[in-house]
Amino acid sequence: MQTAPDRLELLPPPDPGLWRSLGLALLAHAVLLVGLSLGMSWKREAVITTAAAELWSALPQEAAPPPEAAPPPEPVAPAPEPVPAKPAPEPEQPVADIALKKQKLDEKKRKLEALKQDKLEAKQRADKALEKELDKKKIAQEKARKLADEKKRQDLEAKKEAQAAKALEAQRQDNIKRALGLAAATGSATSSGTALKSSGPSASYGGKIVARIKPNIVFTEELNSNPAAEIEVRTLPDGTIIGRKLVKTSGIKAWDEAVLKAIDKTESLPRDIDGRVPSSLTISFKPKD
Repeated sequence: MQTAPDRLELLPPPDPGLWRSLGLALLAHAVLLVGLSLGMSWKREAVITTAAAELWSALPQEAAPPPEAAPPPEPVAPAPEPVPAKPAPEPEQPVADIALKKQKLDEKKRKLEALKQDKLEAKQRADKALEKELDKKKIAQEKARKLADEKKRQDLEAKKEAQAAKALEAQRQDNIKRALGLAAATGSATSSGTALKSSGPSASYGGKIVARIKPNIVFTEELNSNPAAEIEVRTLPDGTIIGRKLVKTSGIKAWDEAVLKAIDKTESLPRDIDGRVPSSLTISFKPKD
């Protein structure tokens, strides 16, 4: 709490020319009043009362002349206009007002800083939310890619397993057919042959087979050479063809495929002169023969 001396120290200092200004103002008013009074009395005419009287004296006397009119009063010089007093200087702002303004300015600065900080924090939160959203999107894309890769891998494995099962089944069927073809074989236990008997086909049997298969060959290309394609053919005892395999290529893929297709189309081989059909034999085919 401020004391009386403290408040007096906060008051503005007294004006040193106050009493002098008041004195000059009073003097100017007095001079003005005197001038007005004199002006009013000068303009007013004096009222002269005339009367006649008869004087009786022992000796006759001549009357004196009337008195001369009084001269008009000299005009009074107008009083000088009062000098306007200088405006008193504005009192200095008290220290308390300065401190209050400074406090308000500091408060305004703090509010601006708090507003800037709030905007910065809001921007940082928005950036973090966007970053999290992008991370979630990347994770979802990575999961989808992994699922697609896993599906492709499973499909590939399933395809490989199906191909392996198909090959195994083909081999099993081939073994069955081979077993059926060798069931009536008469070779020894250590024999490595594939014929039913230990005798080969007759000399004319190859020509009979070629004559049976060659009409089914469809080949229209003109060749300068005469390459041979060797095909291994497996049959049942009745001559039904159960398998064929290209043993030696002719170097011309079209000719090799034409021969293989002709064998498939033939379906069965003729019997030899002894009435039998070899279970396996290799046949050579040339395009110009």
